Amino acid sequence: MTRIIASLAEISADYDALFCDLWGCVHNGKAPFPTAVAALQAYRAQGGRVILLTNAPRPKPSVVAQIDAMGLPRDTWDDVVTSGDAAQYALLTGAVGRKVHFIGTERELSFFRDFAPDLAEIAAKEPPIEIVPMDQAEGIVCTGLRDDHHETPDDYRAELLMAKTLGLPMLCANPDIVVHYGEQLLYCAGALAAEYEKMGGTAFYFGKPHPPIYDLARRRLAAIGGGDRILCIGDGPATDVQGGLSEGLDTLFVTGGIEATAFGPDSDNPDPALLEAWLSTRQLGPGYAIGHLR
Repeated sequence: MTRIIASLAEISADYDALFCDLWGCVHNGKAPFPTAVAALQAYRAQGGRVILLTNAPRPKPSVVAQIDAMGLPRDTWDDVVTSGDAAQYALLTGAVGRKVHFIGTERELSFFRDFAPDLAEIAAKEPPIEIVPMDQAEGIVCTGLRDDHHETPDDYRAELLMAKTLGLPMLCANPDIVVHYGEQLLYCAGALAAEYEKMGGTAFYFGKPHPPIYDLARRRLAAIGGGDRILCIGDGPATDVQGGLSEGLDTLFVTGGIEATAFGPDSDNPDPALLEAWLSTRQLGPGYAIGHLR
């Protein structure tokens, strides 16, 4: 049975490191959550390591710049691992060819040029990646919708059908289907990849819940002297929770995120009966749950 806790401090002494989701747990896309900031600061002050593990399709340098601008204090984390990082590694090593058709925002073009130091070494040794029109491509790189504030996956149906006809594999840099931006729900790259697969196309995933992002997180944790007792924290059942469980890691489900309305009117205090029934229907069994990270 999933144990509902009131604060991270109740269990934090049992873990050497946290793999903590960002969006929905630490910030809402616009500003950090003060209680989450305080919880992570307290955990690190006691010697714990914090890896921010995010399905953001952008590379680590871009995400760090974003959370710095948002006002997330640097003493809340030790390193950042993104779905973009894991997908970059796959791209650099030829997962979908060297000539690719790009679907995403102009801001996310940083995916092709900004690399964390460990990936920059690989990029320097490999042939360049070229962004080309679809009819010249060997594969697709999808970081998200081009205008996620106004578009939906339906707007991409013709483009995806053409890609499927050409037999192009898709590299999905963010497996998330939706994410909260303030109070608004925005579609992510995972929504386009899911539609592509429904059409019969092939999509490759590198963020949570898939192994590559956890492999990269473990390597970076080892580089800073992290231990083996890891707790995964996140609000996404199909990404954060499923990913942690699949990796054999203890998992803390933040119920007040994208699924907040499922557990009663008080998002700080999920209803135990509603939570157990909801988890049972989805065959998920995280060890812990909390309304909001605090």
